[in-house]
Amino acid sequence: MFNRFFLSVVFTAISFFSYSQEFSISGRLIDFNSKAPVEAATVFVETLKDSSLITYTITDKGGNFNLKGQTQSPSVNLLISFVGYQPVERKISFSENRDMVLPEITLEEQIESLGDVVVQARRPPITIKKDTLEFNVDSFKTKKDANVEDLLKELPGVEVDEQGNITVNGKSVNKILVNGKPFFGNDPTIATRNLTKEIVEKIQVTDTKSDSEAFNGEAGDDQNKTINITIDEEKNKGIFGRVAAGGGTDERFEYAGLINYFDNDLRISVLAGGNNINSPGFSFGEIQKMFGSARYISINNGTLNFGGKVFGGGQGITNSRTAGANYADNLGKKTELSSDYFYSASNSYEDRIRSRENILPDGRYFSNSTSNTVSSSDNHAVNLNFKTKIDTTFLIEARPKFNYSKSDSKYSNLEETLNEDRVLTNSSNNDNSNFREGRDFSNDLSVNKKYGSNGGFVRLSMENKINDTDSDSYLNSETLIFGEDPEQILRNQYTDGNQKTNDLELSTNWRVPLYSNKMFMEAEYRFSNSKKDDRQLVYDFNEESDSYSLFNLEQSTDFTNRDRSSRPELGLIYDVDKFRIRFTTAYVFRTLESEDALRDINFENDFNAFEFGGNLRYKFSQKTSLYGGYNYYNSVPDIRELSPYVDVSNPLHTIQGNPDLKPAKTHRLYLNFNNYDFQSRTGIYSYVNLNFADDRVVQKSFIDPSFVRTTTYENVNGYYQLYANINYSKKIELDSIRSLNYEIGTSVNANRNINFNNNIKYASKTFTYSPNLGLRFIWKDLFEIRPSYELNITKNTFDLDAFEDQNFLRHELRLRTTTSYPEKLEWSNDIRYVHNPNVQSGFEQNSVFWNSSLAYSILKDKGTLSFKVYDLLNQNTNTRRTASEDYIEDVESTVLQQYFMLSFSYKFNTLGKKGETRNSSFWFD
Repeated sequence: MFNRFFLSVVFTAISFFSYSQEFSISGRLIDFNSKAPVEAATVFVETLKDSSLITYTITDKGGNFNLKGQTQSPSVNLLISFVGYQPVERKISFSENRDMVLPEITLEEQIESLGDVVVQARRPPITIKKDTLEFNVDSFKTKKDANVEDLLKELPGVEVDEQGNITVNGKSVNKILVNGKPFFGNDPTIATRNLTKEIVEKIQVTDTKSDSEAFNGEAGDDQNKTINITIDEEKNKGIFGRVAAGGGTDERFEYAGLINYFDNDLRISVLAGGNNINSPGFSFGEIQKMFGSARYISINNGTLNFGGKVFGGGQGITNSRTAGANYADNLGKKTELSSDYFYSASNSYEDRIRSRENILPDGRYFSNSTSNTVSSSDNHAVNLNFKTKIDTTFLIEARPKFNYSKSDSKYSNLEETLNEDRVLTNSSNNDNSNFREGRDFSNDLSVNKKYGSNGGFVRLSMENKINDTDSDSYLNSETLIFGEDPEQILRNQYTDGNQKTNDLELSTNWRVPLYSNKMFMEAEYRFSNSKKDDRQLVYDFNEESDSYSLFNLEQSTDFTNRDRSSRPELGLIYDVDKFRIRFTTAYVFRTLESEDALRDINFENDFNAFEFGGNLRYKFSQKTSLYGGYNYYNSVPDIRELSPYVDVSNPLHTIQGNPDLKPAKTHRLYLNFNNYDFQSRTGIYSYVNLNFADDRVVQKSFIDPSFVRTTTYENVNGYYQLYANINYSKKIELDSIRSLNYEIGTSVNANRNINFNNNIKYASKTFTYSPNLGLRFIWKDLFEIRPSYELNITKNTFDLDAFEDQNFLRHELRLRTTTSYPEKLEWSNDIRYVHNPNVQSGFEQNSVFWNSSLAYSILKDKGTLSFKVYDLLNQNTNTRRTASEDYIEDVESTVLQQYFMLSFSYKFNTLGKKGETRNSSFWFD
């Protein structure tokens, strides 16, 4: 039934294709006086009825443009805009011809004023500058109470998924700024979901750069984008915000509030929120945003997870609280300051039952366990961002961070192991309590000095991290080992722990112009020193003194570990408008040291090696780009992997490092191709990444007849991983209110791993193929339908006869709908159907998971009443099966299950013109 419904939706959407007709308008722009071509002018077409944008383009070096689009309208407005020239506006009729070539168009210089006559140019909807894409917000229609996320969804080339992740022309947005300054750290949804469209003037999109990179004129990260939300100066003073709360069945609740005060450059924001519905981060939870993570279903590298759940604050059920404040201001004309404070707390609990079948080269054994975890945490974080421009060539930037955290947890576990004949071989019963208190400080300081006029600069940087963590742990356990040499191990212990870390990194960068601001030599020297003191003093319980006073040397540690490195690097860069290539080579001098104050286990290893790489970027046009590169680098083993210390903290699993380990030698190749054409609403995004490594460090374990494990580490050769994907998307504007998007793609993941099973080396290969198809039909102000389908095929093969080759198959159909009729009512649904034909008996092959919500606007659209149902069909199962090369595991655990919730949110706004506010402190229209 679901399949038939899905197909009917698809064919209904496709039937709307015939309503729109394609058109083409081409021409050439020249200067009125010089007759020279005008490059990079914005040419766009709007509807006559409501000035809605249909399509746009920019002129090339020859002044040529070619507009392509779709519309039902018989006539449109053609508009041309360029800084310094008078705007041009013409009415174009398609009565006879929909493929039009216009006569040459001349642009006259803009005259700002003629006596009492003022000529005011009409702002274009989209302006393309050298490295900035700018959207004029007034040109894009949204619903009356739209937030910034709703606005972004209307911008050409911008996509926003249900988690709030943003892409622009296929590239991820990893930074959100408000008036050029951070807004509540790194969570973009706080800005996009809580700032309203009505206060925004422009949306600017640029390549992501640090402040230092922007100041020095460096290329930055052209694979990620930054969005700057520019507040309208006429609405930049006052108070606005929103509050919300909800309660439901099974004592489920959520609440949230955000208040903002803007006064020109001064900006203060305060937020608070909490819930017990496993919703990570801060959200007002309206419509589909109310739901958090629904369920966890995935196949990855041959591992099939079915039914379980993973939450942002931990597993099980989490009650979380958040509060914070953000401050930003300009201290004079040269200095900017921004800071934020966050408080977060959570309480979680989880019950878990696990049954595992373990596969050995010469047989199998079984293990079963039940566990319970109860935990709580409190965290305070303060971040500061300070930068000052001494002059146009000198920038100082500092970013200190402070963090204080406390946590406690109680964990109990009962476990047993049986041999192939189901005979008990060992068992353990543990009760563990942990208390932790940590203090962290870090600071990034950079001093930048530009020289000359061709892009030369010198940068000095320092990064410092200090951590001090105290812990108290109490363990009460009984371990029984049966067989020919039976043993009982009883432990009643207290561990006094302290970890101190002090990391320092110093670097200097010097860029020397070699040719006309296009070719540069870069020299860098980086020194780092990391010192870590790790003390874990274990005391056994003394019956006579009724205290933990018997020092246990065997299980105690008092390590001082050091990691020092020096890395000189030399690079060559050639950078022009469309082409950029960079080569680097470096030599790393690295020393790892470890000292144990309790026993004679000290070692020092030197790891010295060449590293080199290069990357290139080529922009064929504003629409098409190619990016690729190669890197060779060394990954040194962890000190614990090198240390010969024997860790016997777990009676059933002994671990010892290997001081003879070598660093892993890794080669990485990558290639990225993007093409997005706004006129045809067509995008192609592809990516290929290949990694292969020698001397990769893996675990090497041996299991004795009582199934007690001993583990060390070894270098292996032969690892590789290939990941590739390609996606094609197209948006069809059927008319001014209806559109259809479709997206088709596939990804391939192939890897080869080398591991050990009971000291026998083996290779495993995994191949995963995942084609997918998605449709999105939008009838503006009425409804939206988003069906999608994904097929996941995974094949695992092994060169060890004890392991059986495995094949996994999963089908997933998903349907998301939003209905906005009648006007003030919004109904949203998210239905997911999963079919797993490979699961074993006792597990459902089919599952339907359905969330639904209703929202009704009241109080002149300032208030919203919401009613939602989580897991409408009550099918969120708490069992899953995981299969790998050497075990098959069934797990049953605590998960969030069906609930109903009623919520209310309210927004307020006193924003007025720059330097004034509206009449009252809280103004409601």
